[in-house]
Amino acid sequence: MAAPAPEGTTMTDEQDRPHVRTDLDGDVHRITLDRPATGNPVDLAMTAGFRTALRDRPEAARAVLVLAEGPRFCVGGDVQGFAAAPDPAAHIARLAAAWHEVVRALVTCPVPVLAGAHGAVAGAGVGLIGACDLVVCGSSTKIRPAYGAIGLSPDGGTSWALTRALGAPRALDLVLTNGTLTAAEAHACGLVARVVADEEVHDAAITLAHQVAAGPVRAAVRTRALVRQAAVRTLDEQLDEEARLIAESAADPEGREGVRAFVERRPPDFRGAG
Repeated sequence: MAAPAPEGTTMTDEQDRPHVRTDLDGDVHRITLDRPATGNPVDLAMTAGFRTALRDRPEAARAVLVLAEGPRFCVGGDVQGFAAAPDPAAHIARLAAAWHEVVRALVTCPVPVLAGAHGAVAGAGVGLIGACDLVVCGSSTKIRPAYGAIGLSPDGGTSWALTRALGAPRALDLVLTNGTLTAAEAHACGLVARVVADEEVHDAAITLAHQVAAGPVRAAVRTRALVRQAAVRTLDEQLDEEARLIAESAADPEGREGVRAFVERRPPDFRGAG
């Protein structure tokens, strides 16, 4: 799990430092939400930092990993900021529009995107993990949309992620009753890929990110597109797209390296495949 905030950290301290931290760990671009004392809420500064982090992904990065400092992954929108805004509707509309660009950038990222989620995942944080390709989740993590508790409807792709994972009736039940998903329930419905012990989230997510980064990342992105569109395509449409993308993969240096390595009975080197 990400480290807790240093003792004595205050909201003022957090406002004086970047809300998002980045580093390149080998070929994994790590993006860390860094407002631990307040639960890493989504505000305009967090959004701008996240958008910049995705835009400035290093050329060497073959995967993106989203982590968070402190005991909570992301509590959702900055409700204190909502309350303080002179025009809450205009403020929330501006924030939602900006945050949705982050969600779009995650979903269309040219390399796989992973996350390590722990503690609380609420509001826009639910849409955030839903936009990632693979999510490692701590066993005691609680996932709660929580919009109804403050009289709002969902944003940040939360309704999209929950409906894909749960189906419309169960998604509505969760959102309209201000319900909570346990980590085990989120795993059973497919909202998260893996559940590990709380103290192992950070390390397990890093290990998985490096495993994915060592693989054929462009084929992985094509696979992501196929999986995400499967539910809204006919079988014929899906077969046509599979045929198009596997041919594209076969022409890719990754595909050529994978086939050659299989024939030569050696591990493939996808990192060196262009």
